[in-house]
Amino acid sequence: MTPDTPDPANDFEIPLVIPTGSENYLNTDSDYIFDQETIHTFDLKIPGSNLAEINADPAAEEYVEGMLIFEGDTISPVGVRYKGSIGGFVDCLTGDNPFDPSGSKICTKLSMKIKINWEGRDEKFFKLKKLQFHSMNLDPSQLHERLGYWLFREMDVPAPRSVHAKVRINDEYVGLFALTEQIDNRFVKYNYDDDDGNLYKEIWPLNFQGAPYSDQEYIDALKTNEDDNPSINIIKNFARSVENASTVTIDNILDDYLDMEEIISYAVVDRTIKHDDGPFHWYCFGDICENHNYYWYEEPSEDKLHLIPWDLDNAFENINNNINPVTPVADNWGQTRNNCEPFAYGAFDLEQRSAACDKLTRAWSSYTDLYNQKKDELNNGPMSEAIINQQLTAWQNQIMEATMEASDAHGDAITVAEWEAAIQKLKDQVEYARNN
Repeated sequence: MTPDTPDPANDFEIPLVIPTGSENYLNTDSDYIFDQETIHTFDLKIPGSNLAEINADPAAEEYVEGMLIFEGDTISPVGVRYKGSIGGFVDCLTGDNPFDPSGSKICTKLSMKIKINWEGRDEKFFKLKKLQFHSMNLDPSQLHERLGYWLFREMDVPAPRSVHAKVRINDEYVGLFALTEQIDNRFVKYNYDDDDGNLYKEIWPLNFQGAPYSDQEYIDALKTNEDDNPSINIIKNFARSVENASTVTIDNILDDYLDMEEIISYAVVDRTIKHDDGPFHWYCFGDICENHNYYWYEEPSEDKLHLIPWDLDNAFENINNNINPVTPVADNWGQTRNNCEPFAYGAFDLEQRSAACDKLTRAWSSYTDLYNQKKDELNNGPMSEAIINQQLTAWQNQIMEATMEASDAHGDAITVAEWEAAIQKLKDQVEYARNN
């Protein structure tokens, strides 16, 4: 019996395991989980009927109950579900519309989320409330997320930590995953001294028409403080200020609300690695254009906003040609076209709008000297040939055995030859990005 063919008859009771207080996962912080020098193995135990339920409709993203066993400790019960946007389910479900994922699971690996604080339990797992395992099914190098987030963090941009991990389900090895940090209040506590502020997901300060959103739309985007009648004054006042700013006054507004070195570093890394499915790709559908795959954090003591990257599995793809038919950003940094009206682009002729038509992004792109300075820091620092090749080789050696094990176990796993070719291609892409 494999994880793909669960037997509903193979059910078992999920025990309530009450920790004694001496467990390592209660007394050690999250740096242990995100140790760059280690590949941890996570064992999930899921009753057959529960596994059959989530396998029948992964895109529903509904939790079922299971157990997590890690280095001799059992955390039980926990919530387990599959996760993913459109790209996460491509060619992995039986449904025939890739833009509306549906149907049952047909891939060995799908991205998963483990909810430690299941049913209101207070215990944390190495001070984390959730674990996210990303399948990397569309990334044959298996390195996009880890490398992208590492580059952001090396350039002093707060970003999720990401490492590799092995996952077993009901004693069957599923494969190698990217264990990527959840952006939530635990992430905020780890990265910011002032950790009581609002965290927002995928809402830009201004909409594509250049106006602030309604109060309720900002509130609906909250990922912290959402139940505490929160004030949204920082992001709302910032949006109004940018909306009303002239080209003369906008720099002062940006300095008041943003750490401009951090923001321009963000832009430099994002554009260098071609995170074309991120905040600088404004997808247009009908009369609406929107970007996605980012968070904002408000630091209340400083009245500052911080932009946080997210979902880097499609990064690096479009560096020297547009491999991905959906994600390519048409313009160079700061450029616009078609009088800021939507236009078709890419192999699928999907409509997009130039990012610099957004008043905020346009203002950032005027920081030419700072952008060039940060680009030099990136190219001469973490993305220099010596440093990045050493880092990629170290990670390649680290995950070699796990990749071989998956290839031997599952017919839909990447072969070692394909994986090695993809890593060489990634190195070539990075070299191209550094020199162009």
